Amino acid sequence: MIARLSAGLALAFLSSVAAAQNWRATSDQTIGGFVHPESVACDARGKALYMSEFGTPKLDPALKDGMGSIIKLDLAGKVLEKQFLPAPGGEKLNKPKGVWVRGDRLWVTDIDVVWVFDLKTKKGRKLAVPVGFANDPVVVGNALYVSDNRNDALIKIEPADYLNSKGAPRITTVFSGAGVNPNGLYGARDGMLLMVGFLAPDKPKGIFALGVSGQIKQVSDPIGRLDGIWELADGTYLATDWNSGSLFHWQKSGEMRKLADGFKGPADFCVMANAGGLMVAVPDLVQGQLRIVQLRK
Repeated sequence: MIARLSAGLALAFLSSVAAAQNWRATSDQTIGGFVHPESVACDARGKALYMSEFGTPKLDPALKDGMGSIIKLDLAGKVLEKQFLPAPGGEKLNKPKGVWVRGDRLWVTDIDVVWVFDLKTKKGRKLAVPVGFANDPVVVGNALYVSDNRNDALIKIEPADYLNSKGAPRITTVFSGAGVNPNGLYGARDGMLLMVGFLAPDKPKGIFALGVSGQIKQVSDPIGRLDGIWELADGTYLATDWNSGSLFHWQKSGEMRKLADGFKGPADFCVMANAGGLMVAVPDLVQGQLRIVQLRK
C-alpha cells in the first residue's frame, strides 16, 4: 500500500513538473515605432493594453521634461490612442515607468510621484512619494506597493485607490537598504509579494519574496538584471532579464528556460490568458518596440 501510494505521489509530481516545463512560444510579433516604452499593463475587461513611454530619443529615465505619455493599444498591439494620458489640458507626465490596471483604475509611477487614473474619465490624482526613482507599482488587496531599485527601497500606500479619498493616503517604508534593489513586483497567490532585483551588469540579482510580516526571502540564486515578474497559475514564474536579453520561465526547482530573446531592454510586462494559452506583452525599452509573445503548453 505504501509503495503504491509513493508511486502515485511520484507520478503526480512528475506530471506537474512536466506540465510546468511545457510552456513554449508559438508566435512572437514585434511592433516598432515607440520611443522608449517602459511598461505594459493588461486590461482583460477592457480588452486593451496600456503602455508607458518616455517620449524622447535620449534615454534619460530621471529627466523631468513633460514628454512622457501612456499609450492605449488593442490586444494585438495596434495603437488606439497614441496619447491616452495625459488628457488634453492635464498635468504632464515626465518619464512614466511602471503601470498597473485593476478594475477601472490605472496606476503609474513617474520618478518621484505615483498617479492613479480613472480609465473612463481620465481623471487623475498625483501623490508625491519618498523615493528618488519610483519604478513598479502593484496593487495587493487595499495596498499599493511601489519599488525603487536605485535606492533599494519599497514603499506601501494605503488605500491603493486614493483618487477620490479625502485627505492624503498613508505612506510607509516597507524596507530600505535590504540588498534587494527591487524592480518588478507581483502579488503571489500565497500572499507573498514577489520582487525581482535590478542593479548592474556585473552585480546580478535574483527573485525575492516579501512575507506578510515583512520578512524577505531569497527565492532564487542571482540571475541578472531582472525587470518584470509574473506568477503563472501552475506556480511557476515568467521574468525578464536585461543581461540575457530574454523573457524566461523559472521553476521552483531552479530550472530556467528562455521563451523569447533578442531584447536589448526587456522591461516590465503583463500576461493575459487567451484561446491560444497566454499572451505576454513585453516592451523593449532600448529598441523602442513592443513584442507580443504567444505561449502555450
